[in-house]
Amino acid sequence: MNKPKIVILGAGYGGIITSKKLEKLLKSGEADVTLINKHEYHYITTQLHKTGAGTAADRQIAMEIPELINEQKTNFIKGSVTSVDVKKQAVYLEDGESVEYDYLLIALGFDIETFGIPGIKEHAFAIRSFRSTKAIYNQITRQLTQYKEDKDPSRLTFVVAGGGFTGVEMLGELAEGLPKLCKKYDVPYEEVKIVTVEAAPSVIPFFPKESIQYTTEVLEKFNINMYMSTKILECTPDKVVLENNIEIPTRTLIWSCGVKGNPIVQNCGLPVEKGKLPVDPYLRVKDTNNIFSIGDCSLFMKDEKNALPPTAQVALQEADVCAKNIVAALRGETLKAFEYHHKGSVASIGNFAAVGKVGNFRLSGLFAAFMKQVIEARYLLNLGGPSLIIKQHFGVSKEPVKVTANQ
Repeated sequence: MNKPKIVILGAGYGGIITSKKLEKLLKSGEADVTLINKHEYHYITTQLHKTGAGTAADRQIAMEIPELINEQKTNFIKGSVTSVDVKKQAVYLEDGESVEYDYLLIALGFDIETFGIPGIKEHAFAIRSFRSTKAIYNQITRQLTQYKEDKDPSRLTFVVAGGGFTGVEMLGELAEGLPKLCKKYDVPYEEVKIVTVEAAPSVIPFFPKESIQYTTEVLEKFNINMYMSTKILECTPDKVVLENNIEIPTRTLIWSCGVKGNPIVQNCGLPVEKGKLPVDPYLRVKDTNNIFSIGDCSLFMKDEKNALPPTAQVALQEADVCAKNIVAALRGETLKAFEYHHKGSVASIGNFAAVGKVGNFRLSGLFAAFMKQVIEARYLLNLGGPSLIIKQHFGVSKEPVKVTANQ
């Protein structure tokens, strides 16, 4: 009798943790597990702003997948998924290879939402992946180099679109990282302008007023120019056009304004709602028994009107239950309904300041920054144990990850 084939698409938070959980839950020889990802590395999405500003070594953010999994229990395939044939129970890859499955987990992550704004897709630099944030870093260093030749001030103006968690973290990292880069490239930092544009009345508008005020004060101390209650109308190669006839000459617009489900889900022959795969309480895709989906490309409704947000915290909690339900499904056991428990959120504003909310407690300042580090360390602990924490903090290789800088 052939062993059941479990195939996992995507090695982001949801995919990699599900594979790690399956390694522990499955008995020896009980099933074949295959993990498919388009890159050889897994990256820490909540730290991508550090890659963009060049404030962390590549290997602290991106880790080789074969080093994270047990290759005797999980087969890793580097490949880009193009489609899924539900009837044939097969996944098709860009190189023409097909992989058959009995149980499938779709955890392909997100794509950028541009809201149809002209020029964003063509000219903005997205905080989307490790590769895209390497493109941001390469763009920054290229502008510093070219400024020395033509003294064009637009090269030293860096605009971050979006004042949510990702945008605020990017702003803080730029404010701490750019002075060092300017010194390295012999460019006067006093000529640099960092700008943020947010359609809402404030940064992190979903947080309490005290947190908003603290974050605003920190950004002001960094001399960041803030355009609140302002929408972006257009982006060109050399400027950003805002409402109220405002134009900002810049060569670098960093986009952190929204995400949507991976477009590959449209080619899966599965039901799609709001660009995502709707799932039942057991994390199975609607109208299926053997296809699961978690993370940014799945739509889990926490009530009749509201879906769970596309966050790392959601994906990690889903991964734990999903792994158990895949094993229960192949054993013919009862599946467990998923329940999300929000454990709080913390956003860093550079290395020495952060803002957050855990339960009824509001965090800010150095203590919040410390808590952010604790959260990241806890993830590394779940991913690879104490040895991975030690390696990532003290023994990480300085060798850069080889990627093409194109987005």
